[in-house]
Amino acid sequence: MSRVLVTEEIAESGLQELRDAGHEVDVQLGLNADDLLKVVDGADALIIRSATKVTEEVLAAGKSLQVVGRAGIGLDNVDVKAATAQGVMVVNAPQSNIISAAEHAIALLLAQARNVPQANEALKAGRWERSKWEGVELYGKTLGIVGLGRIGALVAQRISGFGMNLLAYDPYISPERARQLGCELVSLDDIISRSDFITVHLPKTPETVGLIGKDLLSNAKPGLRIVNAARGGIVDEEALAEAIRNGSVQGAGVDVFSTEPCTDSPLFELPSVVVTPHLGASTAEAQDKAGITIAEQVQLALAGDFVPFAVNVNAAEASESVKPFLGLAEMLGQMFSALTHGSTERLEVAYRGALAEQDTRILSLAVLKGFFSATIDEPVSYVNAPQLAEERGIEVRETKGTVTRKFVSLIVVRNSDHAVGGTLAGRDQEPKIVMIDGFDAEVPPASHMLLVRNNDTPGIVASVSGILADASINIADMALCRSADRTNALMIITTDQKVAEDVLRNISDASGIVDVATLSN
Repeated sequence: MSRVLVTEEIAESGLQELRDAGHEVDVQLGLNADDLLKVVDGADALIIRSATKVTEEVLAAGKSLQVVGRAGIGLDNVDVKAATAQGVMVVNAPQSNIISAAEHAIALLLAQARNVPQANEALKAGRWERSKWEGVELYGKTLGIVGLGRIGALVAQRISGFGMNLLAYDPYISPERARQLGCELVSLDDIISRSDFITVHLPKTPETVGLIGKDLLSNAKPGLRIVNAARGGIVDEEALAEAIRNGSVQGAGVDVFSTEPCTDSPLFELPSVVVTPHLGASTAEAQDKAGITIAEQVQLALAGDFVPFAVNVNAAEASESVKPFLGLAEMLGQMFSALTHGSTERLEVAYRGALAEQDTRILSLAVLKGFFSATIDEPVSYVNAPQLAEERGIEVRETKGTVTRKFVSLIVVRNSDHAVGGTLAGRDQEPKIVMIDGFDAEVPPASHMLLVRNNDTPGIVASVSGILADASINIADMALCRSADRTNALMIITTDQKVAEDVLRNISDASGIVDVATLSN
C-alpha cells in the first residue's frame, strides 16, 4: 500500500479507484507552501491540479515520492526538470478536457452570432429588445480555424454540420491533414481577410503571444467575429477592443485573458463582446475524466508498469546502452525543429555504428519529443509525440546501419532539405553536434544556439557579431563551417541569452544571410 497525497479537489471517482486498489488516499486541501513541505514527506505519490506549486524544494522534501500527477494538461506549476533529476515521474491527463474545450469554443461562436447573453440580460432587466439583438446565421459563412491541433480538429468536425466553409491556419499541419478535416489550409493574412468568424486554438508560445494584433486586425473582413478559448495573450486584448470600437471587427467571444483571474478588461465595456471566466475545461465530464485518468496513471507508476502519459524520462524504458543517448536525441529533435521552423512532411532518424545494433525506439520517441516541445506549449510525452506527428501528417522513419565513418555511434535526424547529427564523445560521453545541413562541426549543445547560413564572403561574421553586440547579447562560443566549394558557410553561435525576434529579423535581413534558425531551452 502506498500513501497518495491529494492537495486539490479531483473527481471522487478517481480517489475511489485509488482506494479500491489498496492505497491510502490522504486528501489535504488548502495547504500553503510551508504546510506542503511538511505533509509531502512520506508520500509515495502527489496529485495536484493548477494551484499547488511542486518546486525543487517540495520534491526534495518528498523523499519517498515516486510520481507527481497533474489532473489536467498544463505543467507550469511543476518543476519537471528537478523531478526528472530526482527520479520522480511526472504524469498528466492530456486528453481529459479537449472535448469540453472544443464545445465551449462553439458555444461562444453561437452566443456571439446570436447575441444570446446580451438578449438574456436585457430581458431579465425588463427590456424587450428583439430588434436590437438581431444576429447572423452560421450557414454559408466562412470560419477560420487558427490552430488545427486536437481541439481545432474537433471544432472543424463538429462545426461542419452547420454548413460553414472552413479555412485553417497552422504551419505545422500538412495540407492533406487539413483536407481530411474539410479545411483549406491558408495563410494567417488570408484567414483574417476571408473569414466571417475566427476561432483560435494555438498553444501559447513566444511566437504566438500577440499574434492576432493591431496590424493583422486592420485587414479584417467587415463583420468579422473572433472567438478565443485557447490561451490568453494570443489575441491582443487592447488591439481587439480598439478594432471593435472602430468597426474593423464586429464582436468577440473570449474565455481566456492575458492575466487571470481577470475582472477588468477593455473588452468588458463593449456590448458586442461575450466573455466567460476560463470555462473551457469546466464541465463535470472533463473533471471526471481528469480525475480518473490521473488515478490510473498514478496507479501504473506505483506498480512499476508502463505509464502512457509520463512526460519525463522513464529510465526503465531504455537499456543501459541506449540511456546515455536520450538527452542527445531530444536535443537533435529540437535542433531539427529549429532548422525546419517546426514544419516538415517527413522525419527520418538514422542510427549508425554500434548504436544501430540496439533497440532504439525510445530514442526515436525522444527525437519526436524534442521536435514538438519547441512548438507546442502542452507537455509532450513519449506516447503523445507519435500522435502529434500523425495529426500533423508527418511521416516518421527509422533507419539503421552499422558502418560509420568517424564515430562509434551516430544519430542523424533529417528530411530532404535539412539534417543534424550528433554523438557522444570522450570518456565522459559528452553530447556533441557533429553535422548540420552537410557542414561538419563539433560543438556541444547549449541552452541558446543560433544557426546562421550565409554566403562565404568577407564581413558577414563581423556583421552578425555587431548586430548581437548592439542588442547587448554576449557570444559565449562560435563555430564556423565552410562548404567544400567555399561558396556557403554556417555559423553556430552560442549566446548567454535567448535572441529576441527583432534581433533575429535584423540578422536575417543583413546582406549575405541565407537563413537563420534559433534554439532556446
